[in-house]
Amino acid sequence: QVQLVESGGGLVQAGASLRLSCAASGHTFRSNAVGWFRQTPGKEREFVAAITWRIVNTYYSDSVKGRFAISRDNAKNTVYLQMNSLKPEDTAIYYCASSDRFTSLALATAYADWGQGTQVTVSS
Repeated sequence: QVQLVESGGGLVQAGASLRLSCAASGHTFRSNAVGWFRQTPGKEREFVAAITWRIVNTYYSDSVKGRFAISRDNAKNTVYLQMNSLKPEDTAIYYCASSDRFTSLALATAYADWGQGTQVTVSS
């Protein structure tokens, strides 16, 4: 099992930036990729971005492409999500998750381990 802890959420105004961190521990050798998802009340969890650990491949949803950037620090077992030009519709709880897969990383079902989430609120 991989344990994941998110941090970096907060309340910001539209147009501002935030950087989320996802620190992984435990059986990290089983993790091939880390994804970020977000969820608002009454809605399903939505894919945001994903990155593979070894060969760097990155994936983004259309809604964040060009504004968000995902990166990883293998030495620290940490994945980052740099969020720029934030919009009120980006408001959500953001979760990171670990997958042993290399494909289908936009699907929540591809991930076995999840963090507890961090709240991001963007005011207009």
